[in-house]
Amino acid sequence: MNGIDGRVAFITGGSSGIGLGIAKAFAESGVKIALGYRREAHLAQALELLGGLPDIHPIRLDVTDRAAFNRAADTAEARFGRIDILVNNAGLNLFGPMDIATHDDWDWVLGVNLGGVVNGLVSVLPKIKAHGDGGHVVNVASMASFIAGAEAGIYTTSKFAVRGLTECLRLTLAPQGIGVSLVAPGLTNTNIHEAPLTRPDDLSVTAFPSDATSTDRVHKVLKLGADPFEIGRRIRDGVIANEPYIFTHPGFRTEFEEDFADVLTAMPDAPYDPRHAKIEEMRRDRKRTGKARARENGLQLQKQKRGAA
Repeated sequence: MNGIDGRVAFITGGSSGIGLGIAKAFAESGVKIALGYRREAHLAQALELLGGLPDIHPIRLDVTDRAAFNRAADTAEARFGRIDILVNNAGLNLFGPMDIATHDDWDWVLGVNLGGVVNGLVSVLPKIKAHGDGGHVVNVASMASFIAGAEAGIYTTSKFAVRGLTECLRLTLAPQGIGVSLVAPGLTNTNIHEAPLTRPDDLSVTAFPSDATSTDRVHKVLKLGADPFEIGRRIRDGVIANEPYIFTHPGFRTEFEEDFADVLTAMPDAPYDPRHAKIEEMRRDRKRTGKARARENGLQLQKQKRGAA
């Protein structure tokens, strides 16, 4: 993808938090935006923060509604003539031990955090591929896509899944000139604490009832987080560079080293069946080729950026 000025982005959950931060950063760089939103309460403020720009087109969207997602993608394409960048950002959290969670708890979180990403890909990706001019897919996960926690088991499950999906998709789309990035933000000042307000009535049976006290407690923690507009600019720069992983918060290196050391320690140290070794080496070769192609796309973009400067 040769730069982002003049490109068109479809951003889910774009009227607040990280989604709004991404929208503002993209708009600053000349991107036209189809702004997916769920709650009217956030939209007016979002449009005001975006400066009333003419190249912002809001579309009300529940990312779990597949028919609505198809219509939204068609609307965005009709409005701007094309779509170049898909940002799957919409997400929610649910705190509590997963061993007591209900089916509704699982279906609600997975339906938005994983199902919403899948629906975005099915509805929007064909439109990016159709014009043959490259593009980019951004899947906003979390540091929970790498680091497990006992009190966010369902959320972590969904984000680990998004990470695996994204890593595979990057290898798949590299030959087509379409970049893919996984965003793994840490604590950010968002309104994800308001997620229970959008929980569907048909998924209301929960092991973790929400009340004003618990919601306020989460809100106070979130307010200590990073500025979503700074996070948005970091993500924009990562997209321009076609980075596979866009990390936004320092301070996790030691924990990564400890966790991956556990993985390596658990790996069996025994003779390898040569029949298995041959198959696995073929798989690794394909993976290396895909990663090299994706990396080369990123290097070309960086050269073009330096040349334009």
